[in-house]
Amino acid sequence: MKNKVEYVQATTDDIEQLLNLRLAYINEDFGIIDKDQAIKIKNQLQLYFKKHIGKDCVIFTAKENENIIATAILVIIEKPANPRFLCGTTGEVLNVYTIPQKRHTGIATILMKMVIEYANNEKLDLVELKATKDGYNIYKSIGFRNKVKKYTEMEYSVKNDEN
Repeated sequence: MKNKVEYVQATTDDIEQLLNLRLAYINEDFGIIDKDQAIKIKNQLQLYFKKHIGKDCVIFTAKENENIIATAILVIIEKPANPRFLCGTTGEVLNVYTIPQKRHTGIATILMKMVIEYANNEKLDLVELKATKDGYNIYKSIGFRNKVKKYTEMEYSVKNDEN
């Protein structure tokens, strides 16, 4: 008998599983991280999830037998309005991840449709993400489009004791 997949929003009860899936995603995306980095990331994530889940961080999950097998994280960001986001509320999708043995089964597409439905219900102005090559076609198929930028994205790494 095939196990039924349940699609639900994560709660703080799911933090341990979320930590493990986030670290699996990071290891695939960044390459294997060292033990000290993993400990620091796990500690920060635990605090972050406790503080933000269900508030400005909504995590959509696919569960099979109570085990989370896929996630899509929507971080809600409030900022000063401009012509692109008149209400000042946007979303950024992070960590769309499915465990390797469950990939190519449509799970990520369902989670992303849940993200879009949530964004529409909450009247977010827009939802942004950075697509990997693996996820690009999923996002394109549900209505995401390539962003035309007139600005160059830049970043500055702040030096502190944690870096």
